[in-house]
Amino acid sequence: MTTSLRIVHCFRSPVGGIFRHVRDLTEYQVAAGHKVGIVCGSTTGGEYEDGLIAQIRDKLELGVRRTPIQRHIGPGDVFDAVKTYSIIKELQPDILHGHGAKGGLYSRLFGSLLRVFRSRVSRVYSPHGGSLHYDEDTTTGRLIFGAERVLDRCTDHILFVSAYEQEIFRRKVGVPRAPSSLVYNGLRSEEFEPVAPVQGAADFLYIGMMRDLKGPDLFIDALATAEAATGRRLAAVMIGDGDDLPSYRAQVARLGLADRVTFRPAMPARQAFALARNIVVPSRAEAMPYIVLEALAAGMPMIATAVGGIPEVFAAGSPALVAPDAAAIAGKMTDLLGDEAAWRALMPDAASLRARFGADVMARGVEQAYFAARARSA
Repeated sequence: MTTSLRIVHCFRSPVGGIFRHVRDLTEYQVAAGHKVGIVCGSTTGGEYEDGLIAQIRDKLELGVRRTPIQRHIGPGDVFDAVKTYSIIKELQPDILHGHGAKGGLYSRLFGSLLRVFRSRVSRVYSPHGGSLHYDEDTTTGRLIFGAERVLDRCTDHILFVSAYEQEIFRRKVGVPRAPSSLVYNGLRSEEFEPVAPVQGAADFLYIGMMRDLKGPDLFIDALATAEAATGRRLAAVMIGDGDDLPSYRAQVARLGLADRVTFRPAMPARQAFALARNIVVPSRAEAMPYIVLEALAAGMPMIATAVGGIPEVFAAGSPALVAPDAAAIAGKMTDLLGDEAAWRALMPDAASLRARFGADVMARGVEQAYFAARARSA
């Protein structure tokens, strides 16, 4: 019988791919008999995320504890950090798993502090891109990667979600002193069922956070260019929330697309997939985005930027991949609209996706890393 662990996941913002990743992990970890809890920020997320938290709260023996966690380190962060440490200390984890830049900082800093008080907590870190997106030639980047090198000495295991993320860590931070492994993000079995578009579905879908890093501005410019190239009016749905949303609405209006681009708040991905026939993932930087896996598993034809771990999902030389450039994305949109059925046939098949990106595969890989970390600290 598997030894039961007390697992606490710590991360800043309960939105996007990190939150999705943690929710899936907790589901499998609870099913495996572990006691699981979440400590995350209370200042981000909306009604949609509140609903997701409500769905899992009662399933987690260690609960969901929300407390202010700031994006950047500053004077106001000290009080919040002390409060977060108190919560984690109260939960007495065997595994403290930090996700993203701030969660990674807290898991290793607070985990090390708990060890001073004779705790055997194992400190696990999943970057999820996070601090690795910074430019190592800038002052900020040098400071962040210097901190990562120090924190590496306080890490019991690093979990990378793509080979790209693994390589970027080595290039920007250095070869990790801590043991590390590659465990891809995974999807539940029901997510491999195709989603049919509704009648009158839009031509293209964007779904994600409304921030430049994810490329919604590139999507809008590309749509306008593709419309001019094809000589037809194109419709799009843009789904997501974020502080930059007003600027994208203004961009749509400025380009004369307001009657053809619909903005919708965050919603479940499979519900969103039905609103369009094709999806574009125009990110400027990624680690291993769930939306790529989810859309492909649902049978959607896709155009995606060749950044981060995205190319690892596709066959080498796939025409679905494109540079994060509006003109290049527009060219792919034009090609796709020329023969949507042929484009759909170019996507990875469900069987190969399931074998590499199943949630059960992900959960087993993460659990193995936990037990290896526990064995080394015995």
